[in-house]
Amino acid sequence: MSSTYGKIFKVATFGESHGIGIGVVLEGCPAGIEFDTDFIQHELTRRKPGQSRITTQRREADEFEVLSGVFEGKTTGTPIALVIRNQDQRSKDYSHISTQFRPSHADYTYQIKYGARDYRGGGRSSARETAARVAAGAVAKLLLKKLGVTVQAYVSQVGKIKLENDYSTLSLEQAEENAVRCPDPVIAQQMFDYIDTIRKQGDSVGGVVSCVIQGSPAGLGEPVFDKLHAELGKAMLSINAVKGFEYGSGFDGVEKLGSEHNDEFYTDENGRVRTKTNHSGGVQGGISNGEDIYFKVAFKPVATIMQDQESLNEKGEKVIVQGKGRHDPCVVPRAVPIVEAMAALVMADFYLRQKANQL
Repeated sequence: MSSTYGKIFKVATFGESHGIGIGVVLEGCPAGIEFDTDFIQHELTRRKPGQSRITTQRREADEFEVLSGVFEGKTTGTPIALVIRNQDQRSKDYSHISTQFRPSHADYTYQIKYGARDYRGGGRSSARETAARVAAGAVAKLLLKKLGVTVQAYVSQVGKIKLENDYSTLSLEQAEENAVRCPDPVIAQQMFDYIDTIRKQGDSVGGVVSCVIQGSPAGLGEPVFDKLHAELGKAMLSINAVKGFEYGSGFDGVEKLGSEHNDEFYTDENGRVRTKTNHSGGVQGGISNGEDIYFKVAFKPVATIMQDQESLNEKGEKVIVQGKGRHDPCVVPRAVPIVEAMAALVMADFYLRQKANQL
């Protein structure tokens, strides 16, 4: 099983949804980084369950413990180990599907691959694992902060309700002022009401998380196979329930002519090389060009719904899977800090890799 990500700034997550806890070992973080525990806890709190009635009602404080790699408030350069203990497991909620394959879950594929599976909340395939990623991503953000790099994500779509504005016209900080994490308060309320309606119907709905990385230096990315946008895509597609990734002009770019799509260069008043437009999404040839890096991540409707569904059991017999447990009717509000965390891990890793490219 692949549980490690990164080349220099490497993270390895561990744990299951209903085990003792989950955690992460982070290797390659430079020494001397201010280890802001309040900030890391804040990031975990943004992801934790039970935030509002449109999220799962599982109650987890998601408080983390530092096991190693930090001394007197700073990183030491040695492996950083963080653990988050599970507190509100209800394994009995899953006893009814111990031999059943839930539609669109990883039950069947895990069973085929490993010959065994932890049916309690999906075990290792549960989105509970992403809390460990958020903890690691918070450390990556602390590194990026020293470089003047920021990562900001927000919900831009729920179902058919879309935020049409470009990120440059929005006050992105407003995303944290509502339960949906959409920076437009009017659209956010529409999204909230729609998710709540879907929740009452025992169903689920998907959405889109948009993200922008600002302040990135030019030159990050490792062609040909580890291009920056390719690695961002891999990182996003590794998140539970993600079904799509596009950066820059994305699929809309196919409607433009080359003369319309090309980003022309110019020199600004500070002598810095810039582009007049940014259809490239801050990445050209797989390498950052210093402009804003922006992308979208599509999340499917949560597979667990509070409705009966037809399926099969381990013997191949037809069964009715009953919807039980505590689950998000829409994952995107809690996915925002996860998207940010994975983006931060990519950028931190590529920054350190770039330091080795030129003497």
